[in-house]
Amino acid sequence: MKIDMGGSAAVLGSAKALGQIKPPGVEVHFIVASCENMISGTGMRPGDILTASNGKTIEVNNTDAEGRLTLADALVYACNQGVEKIVDLATLTGACIVALGPSIAGVFTPSDELAKEVFEASEISGEKFWRMPLEESYWESMKSGVADMVNTGGRPGGAITAALFLKQFVDEKVKWMHIDLAGPVWNEKKRVATGFGVSTLVEWVLKNSS
Repeated sequence: MKIDMGGSAAVLGSAKALGQIKPPGVEVHFIVASCENMISGTGMRPGDILTASNGKTIEVNNTDAEGRLTLADALVYACNQGVEKIVDLATLTGACIVALGPSIAGVFTPSDELAKEVFEASEISGEKFWRMPLEESYWESMKSGVADMVNTGGRPGGAITAALFLKQFVDEKVKWMHIDLAGPVWNEKKRVATGFGVSTLVEWVLKNSS
C-alpha cells in the first residue's frame, strides 16, 4: 500500500505546499477518497453490484480494481462543489507502467485547454507526462449485462478503460484530467516514494492564481 496510495499522497503533499504558499485569487479543494482495504465479511465479491453516488451501477468483476470505486464517488463529490477544473491522481493501473515505464505518468483528458495548462506546469517542475487517448470504442469491454458498467475491462488497453470508467462520474461541464502515476511515484532501486505529481500540481495552481 506504500505504492497504491501514491495518488492520495501527492494530493496531500500539494495541499501542504499550497497551504503554505497561499496563492491569491484561486480556490482549491483537496479530496482524498480513502477507506479501509482489509478483507471482511462485508467486503465486495466478484459479481456484486454497487451503486455509485450519482446513481450509476457497477458490477464488480475484479476486486483488485477497488481504488477506482472510491475515486468515482470522489469525482462526483468534487463536481457537486461547483468546481471548474478537476485533476485526479491515482496509481490506477499496471498497464500504464507497461506503456510508459517507471518515469512517465499517463495523462487522460478530453480538454485540450487543461492538458496545455498542466503540461506547461510540468515543464517547470521537470516531471514527465505523456497524453494518452480516451478511445471511446474501448468502452464496449466495460459494459455489463446486469449493471451500467463493470469496474475493469479487457486487456490490453487497461489504462484507457480505467480512465473511461472515471469519465462516467465527471460532469461534462467540468474540465477534467486523470493522471495515472503508477510508475513514477515509487523508486524501485532506492525503495522510496518520489513525491511525483506534487510539483506539477503546485505549479498548475499557481498559474491559475491571480
